[in-house]
Parts: sequence; structure tokens; C-alpha cells
Amino acid sequence: MLKEQIAKLNILIYMKGTPYEPRCGFSAKTVQALIDCEAEFSYVDVLANTEIRSTLPSISDWPTFPQVFVAGELIGGADIVTELNESGELSKIIKAASE
Repeated sequence: MLKEQIAKLNILIYMKGTPYEPRCGFSAKTVQALIDCEAEFSYVDVLANTEIRSTLPSISDWPTFPQVFVAGELIGGADIVTELNESGELSKIIKAASE
């Protein structure tokens, strides 16, 4: 189910809370980076779905949340996504995935 979801949705963030009400600072920072790039993205609240929260790290090989996937590939978590945004690379990745 998770692999299909990741493959199907072009830009996807697994986060704590929602983009409108993030439940942790890292999720808030990551959502803001996506918004800065004018990305149209889907989200999954891992606090509302404990099965995804416990299963996804073994699939993605990434232990923490948020996790951002673009075109089926894990981009990273809060620090990496923030760095990519600050360098201008995030908008390039998002634009390439949206074409």
C-alpha cells in the first residue's frame, strides 16, 4: 500500500499533523519549503495513522518524520529539504517532477 501511494502521488510528504496545522517544528519547516517552491503536494498525517508511522521507516530506510518523496524517490527530511530549498535545488527538483 505505501509503495503504491509513493509511486502514485507526484509530491508526497509524510508528516506529523497537516500542512495547515503541523504538529512538530520539523514538519512545519518542511511544508514551508514546499510552499516556497509553489509545489502542489499531497500529505499523510503519521500521527493519525500509526501503521504508516511504524512501517514507513523500514520501506524508506529513513528513521524520522517528515519524509518527502518526489516522483517516487525519497528526497529527505526537514534538514535536507530545507537545504535544498535554500540552495534553489528543491524548486528545480519539483519543476522537473511536474513536467
